[in-house]
Amino acid sequence: MSYEAWILLTASLVGASCGLIGTFLVLRKMAMLSDAISHSVLLGIVGAYFISHSLSGIYMLIGAGIVGLLTTLFVQLLSNKGVQSDAAIGVVFTFLFAIGVILLSLYGGNVHLDVEHALMGEIAFVPWDTLEINGVDLGPKSVWMLGFVLTINLILTILFYKEFKISAFDPEMALALGIPVTFFHYLQMTMLSLTTVASFDSVGAILVVAMIIVPAATAYLLTDRLIHMLWMSVAIGVLSAFIGYYSASFFNVSISGAMATATGILFALAFIFSPSHGLLGKWFAQKNVRVQVKKG
Repeated sequence: MSYEAWILLTASLVGASCGLIGTFLVLRKMAMLSDAISHSVLLGIVGAYFISHSLSGIYMLIGAGIVGLLTTLFVQLLSNKGVQSDAAIGVVFTFLFAIGVILLSLYGGNVHLDVEHALMGEIAFVPWDTLEINGVDLGPKSVWMLGFVLTINLILTILFYKEFKISAFDPEMALALGIPVTFFHYLQMTMLSLTTVASFDSVGAILVVAMIIVPAATAYLLTDRLIHMLWMSVAIGVLSAFIGYYSASFFNVSISGAMATATGILFALAFIFSPSHGLLGKWFAQKNVRVQVKKG
């Protein structure tokens, strides 16, 4: 595959993986938790390196998964103690992220990871960091890791679609039906943590947050059915990757930044032109109501 194709494939896998889990976060009004986890996993990555002395994907996934769950647990504990949810998220993720930054600056001088790299990422370097087995080049490591995480997210979404759906729309009914809401909550947080760290090194935390929140929020404006929202969120994430890449090539700007901007542009279009929830759709609906009232 060409250099361009590898970048587009990597970004598309990020968009698809983030779109799946992002849909449920948006529906549960927990979108900003993705921002918290995308930053706090830095501590998990640094901790995994100190223990294993390796930046191998499996160690990063384990470390990030543990810290992601801790982030969710601490946020939940503070919320249960009366702290507002947004304040709890802000306190937890800044604290854990700050610890990760301090440890990295003090003891991680030889680690190929820095704060700027973590936040912005550099997807242009993805094709050069390849996986080799017995001398055979199998392509970029990021593609394999993201493909694995996307497969896991897809399998879990299919297996527990009903449970995820009921828990997202009516957690009290889910409890009444005997569905372990807490278990599925932490399962989704684990999916989010794995998705975040798989995307972290390639595209950075900023694009990860954009891909988790914005495509799902855009799809939310375009449909009222969960199954449609899921595939629309995935499609919008992939489309944003393509638009962002070619825009970045044309204007010679950051690829990750252009992709994040593309998600915002698509959201703005949906916000204006969505037939049911867009500004123009609501304006036409109100106009028709006024016409009907006058005729009546």
